[in-house]
Amino acid sequence: MPIKPSELILNPDGSIYHLNLRKEHIAKNIIFVGDQDRVDKVTQHFDSIEFTTQKREFKTTTGYYKNKKISVISTGIGPDNIDIVLNELDALVNIDLETREIKKEHTALNIIRIGTSGSLQKDIPVDSFLLSSYALDLNGMLHAYQIDEISHPEIEDAFVKHTNWSSKKSYPLLIANAGELASKIASKKVYNGITATAGGFYAPQGRVLRLALQDADLNNKIDSFSFNGNRITNLEMETSAIYGLSKLLGHNAVSMNAIIANRANGTFSTNPKEIVADLIKYTLEKLVD
Repeated sequence: MPIKPSELILNPDGSIYHLNLRKEHIAKNIIFVGDQDRVDKVTQHFDSIEFTTQKREFKTTTGYYKNKKISVISTGIGPDNIDIVLNELDALVNIDLETREIKKEHTALNIIRIGTSGSLQKDIPVDSFLLSSYALDLNGMLHAYQIDEISHPEIEDAFVKHTNWSSKKSYPLLIANAGELASKIASKKVYNGITATAGGFYAPQGRVLRLALQDADLNNKIDSFSFNGNRITNLEMETSAIYGLSKLLGHNAVSMNAIIANRANGTFSTNPKEIVADLIKYTLEKLVD
């Protein structure tokens, strides 16, 4: 049965609504960045550019790096934006936009996030790289979907018990990365750990300006959580949504983090632009290796 126009929204030129893209505009290897200005910082290394467009905060450029076709897309900040980007990318490759019917043959995308993050552990220094082995969803967006097949109840329940998690909040959800893609991107210089994904920058990440926190000790509880050697290493706002939706939709996802702050030590990178630039070059080389 065709998907209704109110559910699958297209622009007059047939492109998908928010991203302003058609299937031929994207590669199967896609790099996510949050900041639209960071798209050009990735594609400046490309040998050639095939296509570029922008609508709102969603900027996409597709081109070639050492003969590999790669798309770079800015998602903006937060899990709500990831919900838009990943659903619309999946629609481009797995739904026939003319008939509005799901294709019989599934296409899997490789998605690599290049983002910035703050370390929660003293031994993971500023200016290092971290690959998210798991993502811990603390924001609740994924609970709008059927998530039983991607959850890890034993670890989730242990986290809830350890933190005395409020029953008024969405239940935490743990999602693994795409192991084969992670192995391709990993190296001895890259740290690994659980990345917690919050739904905001201030109180959801334990920052206080003028408003009091629901649980003033939550960050300390998060920092001290460990399950079979897995600990929560960093905190940001996109990875769990990327991992969760990718798993549900049948895509491969890995999140690479440039650690620009250490919350445990109270330190911040003296040159955050340089560490992000280094992570961009590192990731591109791993993709074509």
